[in-house]
Amino acid sequence: MKDHANHVRLKPSELSSKTLEGAPIYDAHNAEIGKVSHLHGSGPSAEVIVDVGGFLGLGAKPVAVSMAQLDFMRDENGHIHALSRFSKQDLEHMPEHSHHHH
Repeated sequence: MKDHANHVRLKPSELSSKTLEGAPIYDAHNAEIGKVSHLHGSGPSAEVIVDVGGFLGLGAKPVAVSMAQLDFMRDENGHIHALSRFSKQDLEHMPEHSHHHH
């Protein structure tokens, strides 16, 4: 079991698509509930698009959550991941994120 208490939280300047893309997101029980697809914006106010479910990139559903609802950190090997209070079911019940073209 990972001890997230010892993990280093990312600095606001590190909260960018380049840094976070592909990072796994875990729930309170350390189960992976999704992966970061990309960000809209950067920093603490960014919107994080998370791919939920799916297998090998197939059938994943993108949902948007705010950066404030995710706790991004690095583990002892330097791998970035996030903790969330959401469960996988919470994410699966969110509306699918779609790109709005202005």
